[in-house]
Amino acid sequence: MAKAKKIAPAEWMYEIIRSPHITEKATLGSEYSKVTFKVPNSATKPNIKQAVEVLFGVKVKGVNTVIQKGKSKTFKGVKGSRSDFKKAIVTLEEGQTIDTGANI
Repeated sequence: MAKAKKIAPAEWMYEIIRSPHITEKATLGSEYSKVTFKVPNSATKPNIKQAVEVLFGVKVKGVNTVIQKGKSKTFKGVKGSRSDFKKAIVTLEEGQTIDTGANI
C-alpha cells in the first residue's frame, strides 16, 4: 500500500486560518476534540478542512461555521459598529489534538 503524499502548505492556507478564537465556550469544546478558529467570511468548509489538515497535521472529522454579526457600539460618543466575522468550529478525529497556546 502506497503512502499518502504529503501536501506542502500553500500561501492561501495561512490566510484561511487567521487565529484561534479563545473564549470560555471555545475552550470547553476542547473536551470534545473541537477547536475554534477565526476565518475570512469567504472561506468554505472544504478549504478550512484542507488548511487545518495540512497546517497542523491532524485528521478533521467535520467543520461547522458561524457568522458572528458585529455589535452596534458607541466609540467616544460616535455611533459605530464592529465588523462581522466568521468562526470555524473544527471537530478532530479521536486522539487528535491541536495546541492553540491558550495557557492563560
